[in-house]
Amino acid sequence: MKTECFAQISSYLESQKEEMVKTLEQIVNLESFSREPVAIEQTAKAIKTLFEAEGLECKLLPAPPNGPTLIGILGAKRKGMPILFSGHMDTVIKPGTYPKPVFRTEGGKAFGPGVLDMKGGIVIALYTIKALNSIGYCERPIKIAFSGDEEICHKDSRGNELLIEAARGACCALNMETGLPDNSLCYGRKGRVETHITVHGRGSHAGNDFLHGINAISEMAEKIIRIQKLTDLEKETTVTCSVIHGGTVSNAVPAECSMDVECRFVKTEEMQRFQKGLQEICDTSYIGDTTTETVFSSVIPPYECNEDAMRLWRFIKKTAEGYGLAEVKGKTLGGGSDAAYIQTVGVPVVCSMGIQGEWNHTTKEYALLDSLVPRCQLSAAIILELAHFEKEEAV
Repeated sequence: MKTECFAQISSYLESQKEEMVKTLEQIVNLESFSREPVAIEQTAKAIKTLFEAEGLECKLLPAPPNGPTLIGILGAKRKGMPILFSGHMDTVIKPGTYPKPVFRTEGGKAFGPGVLDMKGGIVIALYTIKALNSIGYCERPIKIAFSGDEEICHKDSRGNELLIEAARGACCALNMETGLPDNSLCYGRKGRVETHITVHGRGSHAGNDFLHGINAISEMAEKIIRIQKLTDLEKETTVTCSVIHGGTVSNAVPAECSMDVECRFVKTEEMQRFQKGLQEICDTSYIGDTTTETVFSSVIPPYECNEDAMRLWRFIKKTAEGYGLAEVKGKTLGGGSDAAYIQTVGVPVVCSMGIQGEWNHTTKEYALLDSLVPRCQLSAAIILELAHFEKEEAV
């Protein structure tokens, strides 16, 4: 253990508490709703400036039609495999939801859009790098990759591809998503498929021409029964028929019906089973001459709880114990994250390394300010000890 280096890092971080909060305030007040790429770009430029001040070589990579991705590296010529801080800059809360200024603090908590999910995580990555710079750390490169469209699943963009490319060749990655109140890190998340289905029947007058109509809602009802049976609770696969629209007036046989379906799963093969099964159901007409359009509008692979993820988590847990930090727990979660994409290139990754708090994606979202320093300490300790992680991998 590099106890002297860690003591210096901890002292530096304690001295930076107020500055951390000010930085968090700065970037939370820059609202960056996922559907407003111009606002995200402005936020990304401000964050880019903060990291460039610490010596990172940064660039904004466009990901149209959505917000850009911020990529950066410190010490590109250093020996050793880099470590990656990953995450996102966009938020789910529409501008105007909060009164200005949107950031506020009360009772040791910070409130505002994205304060927890996940601008607090970006601040932790920044101040971890600041702390390492304060002791002259130069053992390996440190990279950042912050997406501008994670909350909308990189829809129609190359945002996920940019993250994958940034992750290639890394020793491991720390995904700075929402930190959990019980100090758990996440080593597995469900994947998600969102599907939009449209059934076309034939409209007719419900009284004068009933027999010539083909009821699109009736066809959709047949499909719903079969689609919901794709749920497999033993394999933790859930299928939800969630939003449905059909018909126009009560005295007409409806010619069209549409529905959104969501599936969540822990294994890639379950994603494939669902997609195949759903397509077969949609390709079958159950009540007559109907046609169905199926669009898999959003697909997020699972962040699988595999041996790489568990090995990194065990290393982090042991490192925290060695440096006298709070016990690191672990769990799997139902919500997706970009850790899934990082994992696709064989890079070990843990998630939920960000600031701790609750209620993300709601106006009750808050972050615990007292978790800023401990989470920076944990990230710094991980980086200090990475050589041991690499030796474990070699064995």
